[in-house]
Amino acid sequence: MASIALAGAAFIAAAAVCLGSGCSVGYYAQSVSGHLDLLNRSRPVTEWVADPATPPGLRERLQLTQRMREFAVAELKLPDNKSYRGYADLQRGAAVWNVVAAPELSLTLKTWCFPVMGCVGYRGYFDRAEADKLAAQLRAEGYEVAVYGVPAYSTLGWTDWLGGDPLLNTFVNWPEGELARLLFHELAHQVVYAADDTMFNESFATAVERIAGQRWLATQAGPQARADYAALDGRRQDFRALTLAYRRQFDALYRRNTSDDDKRAGKAALMAQLRVDYAELKATRWGGFAGYDGWFERANNAAFGVQAVYNELVPGFERVFNEQGADFSRFYARVAELAALPKAQRRATLQP
Repeated sequence: MASIALAGAAFIAAAAVCLGSGCSVGYYAQSVSGHLDLLNRSRPVTEWVADPATPPGLRERLQLTQRMREFAVAELKLPDNKSYRGYADLQRGAAVWNVVAAPELSLTLKTWCFPVMGCVGYRGYFDRAEADKLAAQLRAEGYEVAVYGVPAYSTLGWTDWLGGDPLLNTFVNWPEGELARLLFHELAHQVVYAADDTMFNESFATAVERIAGQRWLATQAGPQARADYAALDGRRQDFRALTLAYRRQFDALYRRNTSDDDKRAGKAALMAQLRVDYAELKATRWGGFAGYDGWFERANNAAFGVQAVYNELVPGFERVFNEQGADFSRFYARVAELAALPKAQRRATLQP
């Protein structure tokens, strides 16, 4: 599972519908009430730091986040607003739970469409039970489904008047390099957003987090933070290489002009070999590190589909960054130009 999970912004769509038409129940209502509960729990970081009841460890982490926040503005040209200037303890392990689904013989994610936001390849819930309920319904319809906790999500800067997106207990204690990447990822969503193109949006934010995270580590972090990150990122790169290779094989299999039964047999063989290769990777390169066990136990088309959303266009965005002289302001301006193009044209521009 990627360290930066797919971020939902269903609250914006929910607000657009509920404020416009008086909606008060169902999915939109839970989106609004869930986000408002999150905001109500938030207090300014300055208050947490000044409060003698704040645990020293939390105080130190919050101070670190504010150094990252200032770095994001000064060095990365990310928005200087109220986001991540407050902190909330949700007393749970995830901000929301996302549900993603794909057909039995395809890696194409099912999409849901919302006013304002357009169509996205996931549906987010503040209540895990509600996410599981939708997952069960989708499985009954024949979809392969993944449900996973999301540590943070972006409201694209549109709720700055309510205090912006707060820091959360779900990620504030992450290793320094991962914490920096998450903050830079979520702030990037506030810079450019293309409706109806989840892959474009997530790949852009992932490119920003990778480039900016490396810059933070190189110029701001200490030796131990860099060493910790190198070990973690090494495993992540191995994971990506393995799963990308299999994702391509699954995609090729599903596109073959053969019977569904043949595809099912090929799929079962690929899944079995995937787990064998993972076990070998874990034993030979990771010293038995088991942090990805859950992903491989539950691997299915939906899980592979989510990975494509995060990573498919990242090399293209990294190329654009270099073409713009590694200048963040010029990079964002160019990405905004791409976001204004028709989807097919922007995809063609970002492909190798």
